[in-house]
Amino acid sequence: MKRFLIGASIFGATGVLLGALGAHALEKVLTADSLASFQTGVRYQLFHALAIIAWMGVSEHVSNKLLNWGLALMSWGTVLFSSSIYLLATRSATGWDHLSFLGPITPVGGLLLITGWIFLLAGVLKGRG
Repeated sequence: MKRFLIGASIFGATGVLLGALGAHALEKVLTADSLASFQTGVRYQLFHALAIIAWMGVSEHVSNKLLNWGLALMSWGTVLFSSSIYLLATRSATGWDHLSFLGPITPVGGLLLITGWIFLLAGVLKGRG
């Protein structure tokens, strides 16, 4: 369980850092649409950092196995969803136009996030037992 708290802390710290980067540096070099996409990645990363910490706080009410699966899916979903958005949103500014292959990664990350939430719901419904 400690690994999820470490991961959430890393998500939180890098989310704030990337949010500041977007607000202060990238707004000058990205289009409004690209900046909005980048901010979506930041928002999802920060929300899920907090969600992981919150789920850890109520873990005594959740099935251990489903909690672990849910947090793992949420963690990997955050990495895939937000990272792919960051790279896609900044490719015009970085010159990495070849990164368009990452487009399908974003919905895969989103699917993992949704699945993680479903596993956590199932974990609560099952409870500790």
